[in-house]
Amino acid sequence: MNDTLHFPPATGIGSLPGTDAREAAKAATGSFEDFPHLPELPARGPGADMIGRTAGLLVELYARVEPSGWRIGDRPGRDTRRARSWLGEDLDALEEFTQGYEGLLKVQAVGPWTLAAALELKNGEAALSDPGACRDLAASLAEGLRLHLEEVRRRVPGARLVLQLDEPSLTAVLRGQVKTASGYRTHRAVDRQTVEGTLRDVVGVHDGGPVVVHSCAADVPFALLHRTGVAGISFDFSLLTERDDEAIGEAVEGGTRLFAGVVPGADAPLSDPAGSVMGVRTLWRRLGLRPGLLPEAVTVTPECGLAGASPGYARSAYAHCVRAARSLADNPE
Repeated sequence: MNDTLHFPPATGIGSLPGTDAREAAKAATGSFEDFPHLPELPARGPGADMIGRTAGLLVELYARVEPSGWRIGDRPGRDTRRARSWLGEDLDALEEFTQGYEGLLKVQAVGPWTLAAALELKNGEAALSDPGACRDLAASLAEGLRLHLEEVRRRVPGARLVLQLDEPSLTAVLRGQVKTASGYRTHRAVDRQTVEGTLRDVVGVHDGGPVVVHSCAADVPFALLHRTGVAGISFDFSLLTERDDEAIGEAVEGGTRLFAGVVPGADAPLSDPAGSVMGVRTLWRRLGLRPGLLPEAVTVTPECGLAGASPGYARSAYAHCVRAARSLADNPE
C-alpha cells in the first residue's frame, strides 16, 4: 500500500486558531488544494480540545470534564454532546468547501496511548494504570473511528481518507514517564509489544487505508511505528537527533512517508522556503539516500498544530509549507 500511494507535498497537522469552523475549513482546503485536512479549533473550549474531541468519538464509553481533566463516566452528558456538536459543525464546514473534491483528505484523532494517558478513571488515575481499561478504551476508539471515517466518506464521497493518530504521549508511555494523579510518581512503562499490538489494531480499523501517526514530542519511536504498518510518521523535525538516523532510514526504505514538521507552530519569523527544508536535505545526505527520492518520501508540515498561533500567522505558515515543499521538489540536492 505504501509503495503505490502518492502523498502530496504539503499539508497541515490539525488544529488552527479561532472559533469559526467555516474560516478554518476555508484555510485548510484553500491552502492545501490536493491534501486538505479537517480542522480542529480548541479555542472553543472543552470538547473542542483534542482529548475531548476524540472522547466524543468513543462508542459505549463517555467522558466528562472534571477540574483535573477528562474523566470516563457512565453515560453521555453535556460535555460529550458539546464535543459531538462541534465536530458536526466542523464536518458541515468541511463538506461545504470540498464539494466535488477528489483526492486525499486527512482527518485526525488522538491515538490509543495518548488517550489512555489523558483520560482518568473514576478513581482519578489515568486509564493507563489499568491494562483492562486500556484494552476497552482502544476497542471503543477503534469502533468510534470506523464510524467517524464512514461519516466523512458519506460527506466527501470523492475523497480518499488519510487517518492521522495523534500520539504526543507515546514516548512517555513507553518510558514510564506519565505522572500519577498525585504527581509524585509515574505510571509503569507499558511493554513495547503491547503498545505496538494495540496501535496495529487501531491502525487496522482504516481497512487498508493510509494511517499516519503524529507526535511533536522528542524521541519519536520510529522503528516501532514503522513495524505497525503505518503509511507515514509525522514529527517535529527540530527535535530529531542523529540517534534517530538509522530508524528513519529503515522506515523510508520500507516505504514509510515522513511528514516533516519544519515550519514553527507558533508566531515566528519565517525563513525563506529553501532554508526551512535545508535540514531535510542534510538528513538525506547523512542517510545516504538518493536526492531524487526526497519529494517522493517527504510531506512538509508545520512542527505541530497551530492552535496557539495568530490567524494571520497560521495562514502564512500554511502557504510557507507549500512553498518549502516546492523548493524541495525543485532542488532536492
